[in-house]
Amino acid sequence: MQSTRPVFLDLWRIKLPATGFVSILHRVSGVLMVLAIPVGAVLFDQAVSGPQGFAAATALLHHWLARLVLVLLAWSVIHHLFAGIRYLLLDLRIGLDRAPARRSAWIVMVAAVLTLGLVLIWEVTA
Repeated sequence: MQSTRPVFLDLWRIKLPATGFVSILHRVSGVLMVLAIPVGAVLFDQAVSGPQGFAAATALLHHWLARLVLVLLAWSVIHHLFAGIRYLLLDLRIGLDRAPARRSAWIVMVAAVLTLGLVLIWEVTA
């Protein structure tokens, strides 16, 4: 019995299409959001515990590393939203052909980055 499956699979040399990146990033963004739920709950509990807890939570969220994590979470929500809309359209059999699927994958990735940029600009100017 002969198999046509690859014997050696070098993951770093595989050219993944845009649709594959969107799929992987959709899953990663979902995991990031789920992992952020307990952290957010603990921070919320600390913030509502009193003035000292609020000050501590605020100080923690103003740290550069926490801000970087918040930017990553913002990207996660935005990407997950756009990719989810794309998958809903695919479920409705809209854009199933190769060219429209690739185009919509690129639109999701670019729209997520542009929207994140707009959110960051809005945050800085507000």
